[in-house]
This record gives sequence, C-alpha cells and structure tokens, in this order.
Amino acid sequence: MCNVNESPGNVIYCNLYAWCVFLYGLNFKSMDKHSFFIALWVLCFIPVSLFSRSRVVNDTIFSKKLNTERTCSVYLPPSYGEVPGKKYPVLYLFHGMSQTNQDWVGRGHVQEVADRLIYSQEAREMIIVMPDAGGDIYKEIWNGFFNMPGWLYEDFFFEEFLPYVENKYHVIGDKENRAVAGLSMGGGGATGYGLWHADKFASVYAMSALMSIPEEGAARFDNPDSKLAILTRAVIERSCIKRVTDADAGTIQALKSVRWFVDCGDDDFLLDRNIEFFQAMRKAGIPCQFRVRDGGHDWEYWHSALYRCLPFVSGTFSK
Repeated sequence: MCNVNESPGNVIYCNLYAWCVFLYGLNFKSMDKHSFFIALWVLCFIPVSLFSRSRVVNDTIFSKKLNTERTCSVYLPPSYGEVPGKKYPVLYLFHGMSQTNQDWVGRGHVQEVADRLIYSQEAREMIIVMPDAGGDIYKEIWNGFFNMPGWLYEDFFFEEFLPYVENKYHVIGDKENRAVAGLSMGGGGATGYGLWHADKFASVYAMSALMSIPEEGAARFDNPDSKLAILTRAVIERSCIKRVTDADAGTIQALKSVRWFVDCGDDDFLLDRNIEFFQAMRKAGIPCQFRVRDGGHDWEYWHSALYRCLPFVSGTFSK
C-alpha cells in the first residue's frame, strides 16, 4: 500500500513507484525518493505500451457435443485491443483432474507470470486460453480433455471451442501460432492433442503429464461404470506412449513438425511414465526436450513450470 496523501502528484508518484516494484523487484519500504527517481529515469526508456494492463476475462459457450455450457478463462496481453487489426498467437492451457479453468488463474497465477515474462521480453505477447473440462470426477462429474462414452470433449474442443475462441478473440489462428500445454491429466490431454492433431499445433508443453496408465489399472474399480473408471479406460486406450511406439513413418514425420517439451518433478509419481514417453520419442527420432527438476506433483511445481513454458512456446511461434 502506498502511504502518501492522495494529491495528484503523489498518486502519480505512488503508481509509478508500484511499477518499479513490480518490474524490478525493488524494496518498496526501503526505497528513498532519490533512488526512486533514478529508477523512474530508467523507466523512461521502456516503451509506453508496456504500461498497458493485461486482463483475464471469463467466457461461456454452449456445447451441442456435450449438451451443456462450458466456461473458460482467457488471458489478454497488455496491448490487446490497442492496435486495430493486431492478432496474437495463442496458448491453450489445460488444468488437471477434478480442477477447473479457475485453477490456473487463482493457484497458478498465470496473469502474474505472463505479465512478468512479457515485460522482461522473455516471452511474446500471446492470448492464453484456459478451458474447463469438467468438475470433480470423484463426485461423479465428468472431467477430461479426451473423448469418453458420454463425454466427447475432444470433439467439442476442435469442432466447437477452438473455432469459437479464435473467431471471437484476436487470434492469428494457424498451426504456426498455436500451442497447447497442461498439467497432470491436462498434460496428458495436451500431449494427446499434439499426437493426434499434429497439424494444429506448433508446440506442446507437458507438465507432470498423465501419459498413460497400466492396463491392470482398469480392473481396480468396484464400479466399472463410474466416471473415474471410464476415464481410466480412456487413458489406457489413448496411451501417449503407445501412440509413439506404434506410429508409422507418416505419423512420425507429422510429429516432427511439432516442438515437444516434457517437464516432470523428481518426486512426481508420474515420472516413470514421462521417462517412457521421452524414450519412445527418442527411439522414433522425434526431437523432444525433457527436464526432470526438483519437485513433486503440486502447484509449486506447476507455477514454476509456467516460467519455462511461456518462453518455450514463444520461441515456437512464427515470427
């Protein structure tokens, strides 16, 4: 909180002071006015457009495929709407099992991360779309980014959601300027979208991804008709690892047109399957970056992964 009287001059001083703190991490309480005006002099050389504000908006679309409304959160970069006709690359960012689109906003702090990386020029301005793939599957509410009996989410995404988003917002809307990323179940969903729809995405960034489930996993459910059991069978049938190991020459060539990044913590229970996926990609001759970092299957890890994800996908967009 800026502790100054709210005269016009002091309000301007306060606001610029806050920008210094935000952009450069300066210590607000210990910074004297002399230091502040030195920082202000530095700010004079930063483009005015960087002082624009990003925003996150919520949107809703009715799906005929799912026979229900689906919501999404959309990050709009600082210059959005300021330049007539300007369009942006897009990142589709997926949540995990039993989460929603709001988790990336409230727990992953996507707006803060994107703003910092854009202001530091480590990432390009982009639109980030966070769709909602359901509710709490442990309470028998559908949740998943892929098709299952009774939940054709993948069809909804490509036939309804993607066209809706890219027509409504200022999205460039081609493969070279479209990326997909996600965490856990959503990381498996993002990887699957890249594997089965390589013509749609320039890059895929998978965080702690659910790449596959052992086949015996389907037998552990007392109720085989529960939504979690159905989801488990869908993941087994749509194994990201098997998609690569069974790929023919044409599929492998298509997958080489996508840039791949797999990011998983050394304490993550999904690490072994991520290693298997990377090994399959390597054996198939498909370039894939793979990082094992300190961490587990949690929001601390996924928040830090965003700082790697956004620069990576930025580098894959066409210039």
